[in-house]
Amino acid sequence: MDTLRYPIGQFTAVQEPTEEQRKQFIESITVMTDKLRHSVEGLGLEQLNTPYRPGGWTLQQVVHHLADAETNAYIRFKRGLTEEHPVAGTFREDLWAELNDYKDTPLETSILILEALHSRFVTLLVKLKTTDFKRSVTSPTHGDMTLDVAVQRYSWHSRHHIAQITSLRERMGW
Repeated sequence: MDTLRYPIGQFTAVQEPTEEQRKQFIESITVMTDKLRHSVEGLGLEQLNTPYRPGGWTLQQVVHHLADAETNAYIRFKRGLTEEHPVAGTFREDLWAELNDYKDTPLETSILILEALHSRFVTLLVKLKTTDFKRSVTSPTHGDMTLDVAVQRYSWHSRHHIAQITSLRERMGW
């Protein structure tokens, strides 16, 4: 079950990433929306309403969750750049996934949100100095983390959920 929930493994941070590693994390954010769009391409409503694992979210919920979670993460990141060690907000993702917008909003809406969000985030990230990445935030869920770790978590989160979608497609032969 753990490989169904975490098909790319659980998040592990690189504590002192090199400039090259940081560029790779940023690049993964740059290409994420195209990968997400490709992962759901050609799926019908019945397939989109299939949970990626027993007891898990449907593929549609996963896509809408990505838009919500990454919007929240972007705001937390910007707060980390502009405030001294802020306590980051959190949200009840389990309850948000049950709201009607997750059921009734076309996937393309959330994909467009992610395209715009990632464009802004990458524009911000590419000009940051190494010292900017040393700033920190406190996450109620994950504790204290530097922005270096936050950008890695952001990158991992997208890849993690896209892998949930693609692994279900592979298992189902879609």
